[in-house]
Order: sequence, then structure tokens, then C-alpha cells
Amino acid sequence: MEINTQKGFTLVELVVVIVILGILAAVAIPQYVSLKSQARISSLTALQGTILSAVNLVKAQYQAQGLSAGPVTLPNASTVAVSAGNDGGIPTAATAGICNAVNLPTGSGFTCSSSGLFEFAPPVTSCNLQYNAAGTVTSVTSGCGA
Repeated sequence: MEINTQKGFTLVELVVVIVILGILAAVAIPQYVSLKSQARISSLTALQGTILSAVNLVKAQYQAQGLSAGPVTLPNASTVAVSAGNDGGIPTAATAGICNAVNLPTGSGFTCSSSGLFEFAPPVTSCNLQYNAAGTVTSVTSGCGA
């Protein structure tokens, strides 16, 4: 008499495992998208704080150096193009202005364009910061969840 000793999973067991994995995926994917959006917005918020701090630092250097026109030389020897006059010292929106003031390190995940636009690298549509020559920053986060 021979005993049948086949090993493996039945079709029902495999289907049950696939259904469970499908349910887990249906729950996990929306959570992942939400976390990705929150992470991008948090990164932009941190960068916005960095930009505003750089503006204040440049303005303080401008006043400390008693300048009435730019550029401002920072302690790290980089030069920043700024607005002139008694209320001056605010970095321009050009590369020589705010981009030099912020001085994004390589691999930071962001780029700064000559128009004062700070974007993720690679760019994410409608998820960026726009600096203007008045020293303010506008955030666009409508596409951060994409």
C-alpha cells in the first residue's frame, strides 16, 4: 500500500492569500500617497524657512557693513546681489541674489532658477516656492500629492 505524500498549498489557500494581499494593498496605497504629499509639503515649509532666514542674514550683513548698494559678501565669501538704498539689502530674485544667499548644497533635492523659483529635483508640477524681490516667498502645493 502506497501513501500519497504530496506537499504544497491548495488552490483555496492561494486564493485566500491573494485576497488578503489585495485588501492590504488597497489600504496601504492611499496612505503612502498621503505620506508622500505631507513629506513634500514639509520639505517646502522647511525650505521656505531657510529662504527667509537667508534674506534676514543678507539684510543684516548689508546693514552691518553700512552699505547703500550691493552686493553683500557673506561670511562664506559668496556674494549676493541685493536691492539698494536705506531699505535695501534684500536679495534679488536672480541667481546672483537669492540663489547665492540660500546656497543649496548638491544633493539637497531642490534647484533654484534665475527667476527665484525653488523646485524639487526632478520638478514636481505645482509643488514649489516662488521668491520675489520684496523678500517674500509664495508656496504652491496643489500638485504635491502627485
